[in-house]
Amino acid sequence: MMIKRYIPNCPIVFGKELKIEMSSSNPLRKKELEIWLQQVPLPEKPIPELEQYTTPATIAADILFTAYSLDDIYKKEVVDLGCGTGIFTLGAAYAGAKKAMGFDVDEDSIYKAKKAAKSLGVSDWCSFTVSPVESVDIKGDTVIMNPPFGSQKKGADLPFLDTAFRVAPRIYSIHNARSEDFIRRYINQHGYHVFGEKRYMFPVNRLFGFHKKDRKVFETVLFMFERN
Repeated sequence: MMIKRYIPNCPIVFGKELKIEMSSSNPLRKKELEIWLQQVPLPEKPIPELEQYTTPATIAADILFTAYSLDDIYKKEVVDLGCGTGIFTLGAAYAGAKKAMGFDVDEDSIYKAKKAAKSLGVSDWCSFTVSPVESVDIKGDTVIMNPPFGSQKKGADLPFLDTAFRVAPRIYSIHNARSEDFIRRYINQHGYHVFGEKRYMFPVNRLFGFHKKDRKVFETVLFMFERN
């Protein structure tokens, strides 16, 4: 399967709530990306303490399209920390990344991500590695990630941020809105500044026995930040 390598050409309007106007000459279509991402498999045996809540294709497509439109994917080295089965890594490869690299501590998720990369035709531009986030020691251009919300362990997202700070100058990271003030301060304290934010209602279906509802929806914030 041949994957077309996309060329970004989008006018951008900056603000606290980032807005993107689609150029008719931009060949990457967000809806097509969303449909493509729906082929990414879900983890079969999610681990509670890892909070393996897969990013819905609709949200993942919007985040990837935003990063793509800001020239943070095409021909860039993109890193996905806590990649799970690879929705951001695979999507970045599809959108023309020079290399998309996913890291996760769960061997089963990495196996499924590698298998998906081959079946979806993007394995030439992807790599997946089993690794704790604290041990990731590479450099890239962009980090795109959905770290744990901290529902099971308070502060579970902080090691992901700490590693992201070491890895790349531009970071896209989604967090529970209840912690947004703290996350914003944490970003600023580590030599980065937020240049954009987007909000999503993030649905989580019942996965574990301790879940009391069939579906719970979290208000989340995508922080877009760069090194000072």
